[in-house]
Amino acid sequence: MMVSTKGRYALRIMIDLAQNRDEGYVSLSDISKRQYVSLKYMEAIVSILNKAGFVESQRGKDGGYRLKRAPEGYTIGSILKLTEGSLAPISCSEMGSGGSACAQAGSCITFPMWQHLDEIVDSYLERITLQDLLDGNV
Repeated sequence: MMVSTKGRYALRIMIDLAQNRDEGYVSLSDISKRQYVSLKYMEAIVSILNKAGFVESQRGKDGGYRLKRAPEGYTIGSILKLTEGSLAPISCSEMGSGGSACAQAGSCITFPMWQHLDEIVDSYLERITLQDLLDGNV
C-alpha cells in the first residue's frame, strides 16, 4: 500500500481545517501557504472532499471551506479511501471494496495473508480520527 500525495494532502487539508475551525470558513489560499502545497492541486483535492460532503464551502469575501462535522467525526481511513480508492496492499485483495478477487484466490496460499493485512490496515485507520491526530493520540 502506497498512499499518494493526493491522500496525504487531503489529510493535511482536513487537519488544517480542524486546527482552524474556530475561524469559520478558511480560504484555500491560506491553507496552501501554511501547507506548502500548490493552490491548483489543493483545489482539485478539496473538490473531492466537498462533493463527498466532508467539507462545505462559501463564496465571497469571508468565504472558504470548513469541516461539516466535528474533527472526531472523520476517520483517517474514510479520508484516505475517499481520495485513494482502495488501500489494499495488492489488487487481488480489493474484493472487500468492490473489486473482484483474482481467479486463483481460492487456491492461492498467500491470499488469506494479504486479506488479513488489508483488514488490519483498514481497522487501524478507521480507529483514528482527525481529533486523535490533533490531540497527539496515535
